[in-house]
Amino acid sequence: MEQSPEALVIRHAHRLPSPQGSPGEGAVVARQFDAALASVGFKLSSELLERLSGLTPAAVTRTARGTLRTVREMLGDHVRHNSYFIDFPANVPDTEEFWMRCVAKALADRTSRTTVLSQLARGVLDLLSLPAYGRYQHTYEQMLAAQDELIAAAGDRVTVLHLGRDLDDELTELYLSLAGGATPLGEEELLDLSFLAGWCVLGPQPETIPVREIRAVVNGARLSAGADPLLDTVTDVLRLACALSGGDVTLTEPTRFRTLPRPVRRALLAGLDGIVAANPAKLADVLAHREPFKRLGERLHPHEYPQWPHAASVFAVARGDRRPRRSLDSRVDERLHDHDVPGAVRMLSSAPGKLFRALDLLLRAAVDQDERDLVVEAAVRVAPKVSGRVVLSVREHFHNRERETGAPRIFVNRRGRGWVAADARPPVPAADRDRLIAALDAEIRRRLPAPPGRILVDPDILDVALPLSGRAAPAGLGILPRGSLSPVDGGELRFFVHWKQTRHRTDYDLSALLLNTDYSTDTFLSYTSLKTVGGRHSGDITEAPDGASEFIGLTLDRIRAPFIVPQVNIYEGEGFHEVEESFFGFMLRDGEQRGRPFEPRTVRMKSDLRGTGRVALPLVFRRAKDGRWSAKWLHLYLRGVSAANRVEENQVSVAKVVRAVVAREYLTVRYLADLMSDGTTPVATRRPGDPVPAEPVLYLGLERPEGLHPDSRIITLENLRDMIPA
Repeated sequence: MEQSPEALVIRHAHRLPSPQGSPGEGAVVARQFDAALASVGFKLSSELLERLSGLTPAAVTRTARGTLRTVREMLGDHVRHNSYFIDFPANVPDTEEFWMRCVAKALADRTSRTTVLSQLARGVLDLLSLPAYGRYQHTYEQMLAAQDELIAAAGDRVTVLHLGRDLDDELTELYLSLAGGATPLGEEELLDLSFLAGWCVLGPQPETIPVREIRAVVNGARLSAGADPLLDTVTDVLRLACALSGGDVTLTEPTRFRTLPRPVRRALLAGLDGIVAANPAKLADVLAHREPFKRLGERLHPHEYPQWPHAASVFAVARGDRRPRRSLDSRVDERLHDHDVPGAVRMLSSAPGKLFRALDLLLRAAVDQDERDLVVEAAVRVAPKVSGRVVLSVREHFHNRERETGAPRIFVNRRGRGWVAADARPPVPAADRDRLIAALDAEIRRRLPAPPGRILVDPDILDVALPLSGRAAPAGLGILPRGSLSPVDGGELRFFVHWKQTRHRTDYDLSALLLNTDYSTDTFLSYTSLKTVGGRHSGDITEAPDGASEFIGLTLDRIRAPFIVPQVNIYEGEGFHEVEESFFGFMLRDGEQRGRPFEPRTVRMKSDLRGTGRVALPLVFRRAKDGRWSAKWLHLYLRGVSAANRVEENQVSVAKVVRAVVAREYLTVRYLADLMSDGTTPVATRRPGDPVPAEPVLYLGLERPEGLHPDSRIITLENLRDMIPA
């Protein structure tokens, strides 16, 4: 995706930095620009339209070109979305009928006839050997000519672009928000932060940078600019070295360290020396990453710098030549092994974050009520020293501990890989759990800022999950955190996937699994099942040297099953993180809108696919008892197999993961809004199109409305992480 400074602001803030140019008569071109945006579901705010109208036509045209390119990339409209069946979703044949048609064409072709006859004689047919299978049989232009025009509808998505400040101010604000945020960032956001850190390294800086991988990215920019990096653990130095080598600052994937210039080597070694000299106990952190530290030592050559002996000790520990002091974790484990819960609590009280993460274990290990009281009292005592993200995560954890034991638990790693296991833990006593939850609620309420006035809420944001981690959240448009619920309004639901291979033939298969109330399979749509009641598949594309797209269309009032699970299977070739490009999304249309297979203004969500699994599960759609549909966001990848992943083979594993996520209750914006109002601050509901108040408010909504008082505090999807208290 485009990495220009203006594009960053548009993508992250839905604001256009104040356009620059000479005064002029640009009203006509500005209206043309607005009309072009409307064709892809965007529009200019009245303030931005007025600003552009006062510039020269050339200045407006220059702004329009870059902006349109950016929003089209956000939507996935920067590529040509062809479909195998030229008039999809009409006239999709039955699967067997289609295959027989392909066989008939192959038998009529002299070049393929002999091969196909030989396969038929053996009773096994390779679909890829059929010339008419898996490759577009018409051009993109021919597909467009065969499709009716999209009929405009009131429910089409409209995303407003607002007028921003000068570019430097917008970039600084975005940098401070990303760098100082309390939640980890996703892969694409870390790349954006790297660009912003280089731009803003000599300007204002956040008061604190609490997330370690974010600090590593910022430190890389600081070191390049000649400033001292911010280091207080040996792992900070390791992450910084990964950042300088273009590697993984989360330390999830191994990094191939580059040969570093001598000034950089000196800075890293001096940092290590100072950290260990101030606190030798931090050498214990080396044991968690011994192999990366050994490989880093080969690049830093610590023996050439005898003035920093403490830095050399880091690599001695990594090699096993020196034993560090025992870590806190090992000493706590020893106490718990000896059933000494009070001793473990005393030790962990010096590390409040670790204490909070161990609360469930400590409460289960306690032998009587006195010990459980000790655990709860310690948690209440240290809570003010624990990050808001951890407090909220623990609060969500204990809320879900109310369920019976044996319910499925969902586990998700940093790359979005998910798996399920039964909950075999004994229950936490209800009274202790409730006391702890009440104390955590009080601590979060204490940290929340007072609203500038009444709270104004778009109800659609209330069920959006709090972004307690952004690591697995992809880049794109309309992305909600895992566990969020969003309404699905429209008669026609359509999924799309697009991919472009890098070097090797790559075949992705878009499929949809329809599940019953008990999560058993009702039916599915895939390349082996092109039609079902209310559903159509656009046809199988088996290679993508120039890019390829597949679609699934569903008429919701004809779907019997209460769950629809779209998935993208890698059948063959490059992984999601290896292809040049891959993304998934969904569109909503009214029944009579018609239009091309891909219509940008009907796109509700588009997300990049970059996980390491071989099966992608972006979200699940579910129907409530009243018949209304909603989407619950997954952002998950399953391991799958190395080749030939198919919906038929992964039904059970997909159903288990979906069941676990649907059953789990996530902390949402509603939770924080209730704490902020606390019965004393008025809360009002505002639907899109309703008038806005003249006085300052705290506004919570999916998108920012026009006309809010300048002193209002505005929380939308673009800055939802700002709701997480420090």
